[in-house]
Amino acid sequence: MRFHAIDGSKPKMTPQSSFMIIAPLDVRRTDELRSLLVSMNSAPGNANPKNEIIPFGRLEDLHFARLVILEDQTLDDITTAYGLPRRSYPTYLAFLGDFDGDTNRFLKELVAQAGNGLRQIFSFCEDFQPDCDLLSWMKNHEQRPATMYVNWAGRTMRQIREEDALRNGLEACLQNNASVFVGKSPREIRDTLKEFVRSETIAGRLRLTMPGQMPLTWRIRNLLHLVGVPLVLLFFTPLFILYLPFFAFQLRRREKRDMEIAPRVDSVHAEKLADLEDRDVTNQFSALGSLKPGPFRRWTLVFFLWLVQYTTRHIYNRGHLARVPSIHFARWVFLDNKKRLIFCSNYDGSLESYMDDFINKVAFGLNLVFSNGIGYPKTDWLVFHGAKDEQKFKYFIRRHELPTEVWYNGHPGLTNFDLQRNRRVRQGIERQSMTDAEIREWLELF
Repeated sequence: MRFHAIDGSKPKMTPQSSFMIIAPLDVRRTDELRSLLVSMNSAPGNANPKNEIIPFGRLEDLHFARLVILEDQTLDDITTAYGLPRRSYPTYLAFLGDFDGDTNRFLKELVAQAGNGLRQIFSFCEDFQPDCDLLSWMKNHEQRPATMYVNWAGRTMRQIREEDALRNGLEACLQNNASVFVGKSPREIRDTLKEFVRSETIAGRLRLTMPGQMPLTWRIRNLLHLVGVPLVLLFFTPLFILYLPFFAFQLRRREKRDMEIAPRVDSVHAEKLADLEDRDVTNQFSALGSLKPGPFRRWTLVFFLWLVQYTTRHIYNRGHLARVPSIHFARWVFLDNKKRLIFCSNYDGSLESYMDDFINKVAFGLNLVFSNGIGYPKTDWLVFHGAKDEQKFKYFIRRHELPTEVWYNGHPGLTNFDLQRNRRVRQGIERQSMTDAEIREWLELF
């Protein structure tokens, strides 16, 4: 059974993109802005897809979006840990999202669907003028990620909706016609289900758009990046080898002096965060913190995030970040001339299970990145201990976590496991031939 593009054209796979607009707030109006953002929600922190300010549900290519006020409560840590003066940073508004296709096209659609609401929100920002070109203002305040992670490159919202509808349709067919399938072999059941899908597709009740290849320009850029990064590393390897003893000396000297700041989380802050979580099978996470002072930590983090970006782009793009399958999208973004870092993710399950997953499977990866932040649990040689001190790590994370004012999930109720299962259901319908064992395994998906 073959499916084709709905419009008859040759199908093309669509890559995922992201945007993140960050602008300083007029702090005198922060409470007023929070009241406006609350009006967009159907539950604490969870957006109403049909809200009048930004009707997220009309943006068919949007996977996730959020609005969060970047109000850092840990700015005194640099004084506590290093005796340095407290740094004054603006309080920012961040608006970010993950979607299918080109960024310029999506932002134009966003402005077309929610221009008045966006102007209303951004009017709380210090440099926003009511008569400005909204699209240009947003682009001027866009902050690109140092590292971006996509769970499954090329899996679009259209594919997610179509494959979920397929599975639901097949399950309904099996349940509503249970007597018809009694006594039938697995192969006969599959043939019946294939015929059901064919008839539903002809009637227009099911659609399965054929995935294609990524656009040629995307593939060329990806290939250049795939080859270019190793070549750069190879070229500079002699310098890396020469610098390694100096790096090791500087690292250990700092690790021995760095102070941990991981007290038990304030109960009011913890309750505020907990009130926003576990309202669906998927959750959001936003955390902000300052880097340890000096260029050594800053450029260490820049380098390792550059390497992580290579792995997320070319290795971990089919369902797992290292051995962690629960993350849909994630990003690491530098702020304030690389003196602060914000991390945002969308993940399945509870925050506790999310943190446990990372601690148990890739604690070294957490250490590589987050140990460059002020107050992180002590590490040895950058990768050992740190996150393995479970309680301190969890206190550290919770302390830096920010309440997300508005969060939108384009496919509520569907985990990464569900999306992968739905893809396998579709494959079982589309494959020309399957063995009896493969058919039995496929039927177990229902």
